[in-house]
Amino acid sequence: MKKIDEAQRAQQEKRLTERMLNIKYKLVVMSGKGGVGKTTVAVNLAYGLAARGKKTGILDVDIHGPNIAKMLGIEGGKLISSGLGIEPVEVIPGLKAVSLALLLENKDQPVIWRGPLKMITIKQFLSDVNWGELEYLIVDSPPGTGDEPLSVCQLIPDLSGAIIVTTPQDVAILDSRKSVNFVKELKIPVLGMIENMSGFTCPHCKKEIDLFGRGGGEKSADELGVLFLGRIPIEPEMVKSGDSGQPFIYFRKDTQTAKIMYQIIDSITARIKR
Repeated sequence: MKKIDEAQRAQQEKRLTERMLNIKYKLVVMSGKGGVGKTTVAVNLAYGLAARGKKTGILDVDIHGPNIAKMLGIEGGKLISSGLGIEPVEVIPGLKAVSLALLLENKDQPVIWRGPLKMITIKQFLSDVNWGELEYLIVDSPPGTGDEPLSVCQLIPDLSGAIIVTTPQDVAILDSRKSVNFVKELKIPVLGMIENMSGFTCPHCKKEIDLFGRGGGEKSADELGVLFLGRIPIEPEMVKSGDSGQPFIYFRKDTQTAKIMYQIIDSITARIKR
């Protein structure tokens, strides 16, 4: 039995390597703590790349709080098996998605798993999903530096880099610095840091208000020697877009905030293509 297990493990490792060879750039989106809008950034990044004609996949490895299905408007979708493996759900032409939420029978069902089972699941998503040929795979990781981001960084060969999302508050900056150092410790390139929820323009007086402060992410990036990718302001319509499954960068593409997000995408793609 042990020899069979080892043979199966070797086959899975081979499949994983082969699947990842078909993906040009693999990016993981991380945050030091929850509530900073990391998944919103990951979803809009993936949607923006696909909207520009790049074949893109997004993988949700947040096992306990998988939200990308809702934010992409595919909650009713299901992962199915074919002769080529697990088939991802197509969001729009050029964008595929995989999330544990697409396997659960009940969206309110909690996932009560320990670390080893989470790593097995993430490995299966990487080795057994029929991603096909992609230019980008965006991996949305849960906050912190625990099992899921560690599994992603250790399992994906030639990971192109990590994008760290923070908000301007000191407590968020403190945790984001840990994420940067976590990625550096694992010898993964840090593509840059994004300061989300940075400033808010009052719809009535048009005055800009720094609800959560401003500039903390840029200062932290400078101190840590990583690229500052930009500031995304608080945008009430972005919340509605996420809840309705209509990513802001695509369905509100004429807004200043969407243009800022496309500028961030340009900075990321320019950096990984060096």
